[in-house]
Amino acid sequence: MQLRVGAALSREVDPAVTAFAARLADESGNALAVLFYGSNLRTGSREGVLDFYVLTSGEPESGLWPTVSYREWQHEGEDLRAKIATMTLTKFMAASNGSTIDTTIWARFVQPSALVWRRDNGAAEKVQAAIEDAAATAAKLAIAVGPERGTEDDYWRALFRATYKAELRVEKPGREDSILSLNAEHFDGLLPEALEFAGTPFAREDGLLVPQMSAGERRRIQNWWVKRRRRGKLLNIARLVRATRTFDGAARYAAWKVQRHTGVEIEVTPWRERHPILSAPAVMWKVWRARRQS
Repeated sequence: MQLRVGAALSREVDPAVTAFAARLADESGNALAVLFYGSNLRTGSREGVLDFYVLTSGEPESGLWPTVSYREWQHEGEDLRAKIATMTLTKFMAASNGSTIDTTIWARFVQPSALVWRRDNGAAEKVQAAIEDAAATAAKLAIAVGPERGTEDDYWRALFRATYKAELRVEKPGREDSILSLNAEHFDGLLPEALEFAGTPFAREDGLLVPQMSAGERRRIQNWWVKRRRRGKLLNIARLVRATRTFDGAARYAAWKVQRHTGVEIEVTPWRERHPILSAPAVMWKVWRARRQS
């Protein structure tokens, strides 16, 4: 498990991404590590929005986390855009091993990510331990909510379907199939290794995995999940509400999204920068008029 996760985190990425990560770490002032993830990690493309997690030093957050921001940076004549989630490494580690009510961190980081900046080897070791824990947490839940026997993909599908519902995601049916097919190499063999790492026994019969989790352990994990599924919806609603007030760069991010999807250029005035929600109706009206006249 350590070799698998270590190799995944240390994969090579576009030098522009590592430069952007270093810039974000410098802006933070107390960053310990920066993770890069999402579709751009898989494709190697710079287009769209690059996704980063900046993990910082300090005591674990007691309120809502992570904080979210948006940055634009011109690198060698090219405009790069990034969405950044920031939280303490301590809280990230707790969320990865399932100690919090959060349903997003371990589900997100059982998927591919790369450690594109770290302050030192100690920080890198903690991040790797957190990613290993995320895989173990996700694997145990996959077994608890999945079939009595099945392929690796059967269990991962069951996991992602469950977590999408808890996170209030608006995902098209089959989104979990897309994740697995686009990241086939990453998930191939991950479940058995994660189960072994978690100390969860299983057998193999006719090419299928047959978990040998005790009934008591299965009930414990299912109860653990029911609690997080119920509270997770409220938590994610609260995060969305807070993001409307605290998303640094929200107006610029929204303007870029509108132009990308509609071709309509939106001027980001100081007022719109301060009040992205209040300015939304006027933006929608401008888009509607522009589309009508085209």
